[in-house]
Amino acid sequence: MSFNSIPEDLCAADDRLCIAREYNQAVIIVPTLLLLGSAVILVTLCFMRCRTQQRTRSHPTLQRGIDAPAGINPLEHEELPMSVKHQNVRPTLTAAPRASTEQYPRVYSQVKALPLSFSIKADNMVTLYRACVDNRNVVLRVLKETANHNERQHFLGFASFLSGLGPHPFLPNLLGMISVEPPLMMVMEDLQHQDLLGYLWKCRQDGSLESSHDMTEKRIFIMATQVASALEYLHSQECIHGNVGARSVLIGGDLTAKLWGFGSAYRRTQPISLSAREPTQLRKWQAPEVLSMRAFSHSSDVWSFGILLYEMVTLGDPPFAKVFVTELLQYLQRGKHLKRPASCSHALYSLIRSCCHWSPQHRLSMTELIQKLRAGERSANDRRVLRVPEPLDFEKYMREAGYGETYNYAVL
Repeated sequence: MSFNSIPEDLCAADDRLCIAREYNQAVIIVPTLLLLGSAVILVTLCFMRCRTQQRTRSHPTLQRGIDAPAGINPLEHEELPMSVKHQNVRPTLTAAPRASTEQYPRVYSQVKALPLSFSIKADNMVTLYRACVDNRNVVLRVLKETANHNERQHFLGFASFLSGLGPHPFLPNLLGMISVEPPLMMVMEDLQHQDLLGYLWKCRQDGSLESSHDMTEKRIFIMATQVASALEYLHSQECIHGNVGARSVLIGGDLTAKLWGFGSAYRRTQPISLSAREPTQLRKWQAPEVLSMRAFSHSSDVWSFGILLYEMVTLGDPPFAKVFVTELLQYLQRGKHLKRPASCSHALYSLIRSCCHWSPQHRLSMTELIQKLRAGERSANDRRVLRVPEPLDFEKYMREAGYGETYNYAVL
């Protein structure tokens, strides 16, 4: 029976009222019900989509694209040791003003724990992850969700401190801050080779890095000029780094050097740390006036910069390797100084000595230092690759660098 035919056994051919009554369900009711059902399904789907988007905006850890590999515990924490002095820094709950994660898609992919290096140590407050956002590699510094009020304030205060330093081509970029909901998160620029000390150790043996990444005297001058430029900028901001060394310099994929290591100096700006001592392991990088318990100054950074040059030309040897930390101040008081490494040119060694002068007044200013570095770069050897044939003895390095030794403030 066709749809337009009239069933002869139900209605007469001319009885239109009967025909409308018989086909009412098929012609009117069924399509209406189908239309209403489709509308209900569409509204339900729209509601569920809105709820999902709201949750991803409120909870960064639920964002689409976070794909941490199995075994990563977000409550396991590492933190880069950092150190810079800045005045009038106040913790804040607002996002970092220099940049915001709103500028980037809130989708982090390829999330994995940042590999440990010598300059990364265990910490129970912050976890470091490498991730990718908007086709850009970043480092996520994630505060544990169980952090107490003081830890939250420290984390937010440090983010505010970094933001307050302002942008500079040779300081790592703070890309943004997520502080609306826990876990609090800082999004930092990722530098491929991590710390300079580890990079120097990789340069020690043939074939450890690509030939384009070999360390030459010219590259030392280039990297050192970049670090000095960052230091000069910090000093212009009334900041004193206080922790200059290869461990506190990060190296990008293009071998750009960026000064890092701001944590301990930030802690020194807080009331609880006004009388806190610097870690013992930093003593061999500190100027004589700091060893004798006097205040840090711009000249103290210049001294440490000279030690950094020594580390670079020796591919990561510790300074004053044969001197105990407890005897270092007396050693310097007797007029002793860093010995010239065999691979160090006279021009570079002269620069090290000018930075590591006993008297702060006789050390180079940052302006003079940068001028000499640029002049040295123009005449530096770019062909002879620095090598250290013997493998690194880590335990020996720890011992010679003075890790774990006690303080001694005796002045002869």
